[in-house]
Amino acid sequence: MLKLESAIEKVAKVGPKYTKLLKNLEIETVGDLLYHFPFRYDDFSNVKSVSDLQVGDSVTIKGVLGPVENIFTKYGKKLTKSAISDNSGALTLIWFNQHFLKKVLMAGTRYSVSGKITLFNNKPCILNPEMEIAHAESLNTGRLVPVYPETSGVSSKWLRTRVWEILHTLEKLEEFIPYEILEKYNYPQLDSAIRSIHFPNDEMGVKHSTARLSFEEMFLELLKVEKRKNEWNAQKNGIKLNGGDGAIDKFISELPFGLTESQKKVITEIKKDMEKEVPMNRLLEGDVGTGKTIVAIVAALTAKLNGFKTVYMAPTVILAQQHFETFNNFLKQEAKIALMTGTKKEGIDSDWDILIGTHSILYNNEKYKNVALVVIDEQHRFGVDQRGKVLEMSGSDKIPHLLTMTATPIPRTLALTIYGDLSISVLDQHPNTKRKIVTKVVANKNREEAYEWIKKSGESAFIVCPLIEGSESETLVDVKAAEEEYRKLNTTVFKDVEMGLIHGRMKAADKQKAITDFRDGAIKILVATPVIEVGIDIPDATIMVIESAERYGLANLHQLRGRVGRGSKQGFCFVFMSDDSKKAYTRLKYLESVESGIELAEIDLKMRGEGDIFSTTQHGFKKFRLADLGDFELLERAKTEAQNIYPLLDRYESLKTKLQEFAGNYVKNN
Repeated sequence: MLKLESAIEKVAKVGPKYTKLLKNLEIETVGDLLYHFPFRYDDFSNVKSVSDLQVGDSVTIKGVLGPVENIFTKYGKKLTKSAISDNSGALTLIWFNQHFLKKVLMAGTRYSVSGKITLFNNKPCILNPEMEIAHAESLNTGRLVPVYPETSGVSSKWLRTRVWEILHTLEKLEEFIPYEILEKYNYPQLDSAIRSIHFPNDEMGVKHSTARLSFEEMFLELLKVEKRKNEWNAQKNGIKLNGGDGAIDKFISELPFGLTESQKKVITEIKKDMEKEVPMNRLLEGDVGTGKTIVAIVAALTAKLNGFKTVYMAPTVILAQQHFETFNNFLKQEAKIALMTGTKKEGIDSDWDILIGTHSILYNNEKYKNVALVVIDEQHRFGVDQRGKVLEMSGSDKIPHLLTMTATPIPRTLALTIYGDLSISVLDQHPNTKRKIVTKVVANKNREEAYEWIKKSGESAFIVCPLIEGSESETLVDVKAAEEEYRKLNTTVFKDVEMGLIHGRMKAADKQKAITDFRDGAIKILVATPVIEVGIDIPDATIMVIESAERYGLANLHQLRGRVGRGSKQGFCFVFMSDDSKKAYTRLKYLESVESGIELAEIDLKMRGEGDIFSTTQHGFKKFRLADLGDFELLERAKTEAQNIYPLLDRYESLKTKLQEFAGNYVKNN
């Protein structure tokens, strides 16, 4: 007997070939297939007689199939032609390039035929109709017919048939959402919802089943958040740190710049967290240039003043090196700073106070004694569950405080969902209050004019391309590639300008040299991939050119433009497109008027859906199949119920089991 957890190869007519193909759709179990929902429905529920048909109708006709003939047109096209007849008349059916149908279709047999009535040689017909032998219970005709996301070799019709067969052999699905919640919101039970979303009787059936299954997704995700939050807060073995007010105040007063009010507020929040017995678990969010690094430096100094160490993890070697230099600039007299990356170690053998490195530090088998603070920079490149590895960081039964930081703007919905277990602080003020980056979406016809303007300005400029090298794929043929663009510009418009190139496949030393030369002015134009998006600080860079900008989310583009105009000069950002999509142009134009990263992220969420947000915001997070992150009512409903139910979880055995399947614990080192 099939169960939801049964391997997909256990399903009839799913052999090794389809088992492999279905992995492209992330389908490996029976449950995965049943949760592979239709993305639309063909409405073939309108059953009509031939005499009542009108051009443009989407209909089903039931009748007897006439003779089937294969035809070669004078232009070499292959047609298959037949007709369906009922008591009122006959309708022509035509297929293109499917001569095999002559052997499959049975003339004289009663069929149910669905499709859209159109004209062919000025006569009504259906082109490439859906057909099945007429039965009392139809699958592909005479109803709302589900259409599924497909992959090469797996058609919607094949998926529909397998789901149909499974639902006719599967026992009733066990409900796990508490009945009081289902009754409160008038949601159908799981078994009914699954059957109805695949094969609804009407549009109301689709609406009710979608509402229930969307809630289910959001509810389980928010229960997972409650689980992580409670597991973290249950730990009473944090390291209580004294705020060191006098020394910290002295350090801040001697800085060569003043802190913004939001920086002061965040430092206070972190100080209060570190004074508690429960380890801090805080996310610091702030646009590029809002001063997250100095906040982390103050937190690290607090740990040092209490006799403890800090581990600071950056996402790239370049950024780790940059932070090593920054920490030394501010704390050279107060603390010993060490650097550890895959290619470089500095000060690691001494009794360091602050260790700066890449995320590979987490997977080092060495235990670090007396670590009271772990800082994870650009945490959107760091999986949710991996945060649990900090539990072992100190090498003792004490749990370090955790501060994660990101420049990626986080919409409110994500703050409540995937980051719902964290305390969140936001830096919403720039130290340079006059800072403004002029952004222009540039038409292709004005490209050369923009290049000439850049050349005459004499200012340092980034030119960012989404690919490293050119692609032969038709869908990517117009997308700019860094290596190709570097070669072209270096021999044409910028042949008299010193240029450099940086991308992710280069050796760390070569990347560092390109950054150093650019920072020192030896290179005036740096062609790059989005590797520069994360943390590279070139104060003198004033111009950002972004190629094929339609391929990025607005939040990414906002981060990229934040790399320029960080000094005293005006910053400029030129946004180029590799296609003429009006929709993409409309979306990109928001960059010209909206300066808030969070507002841009919210716009992207509405216009592009969560796919774009997840692609840049959080590795290891599974996208929702049905739930809409822009549905605030659903989000608040699911959050309320998750918070109410989680403390009572032991009363709901089925839900508890489901949550254990759905949500793992924090991942620990092997």
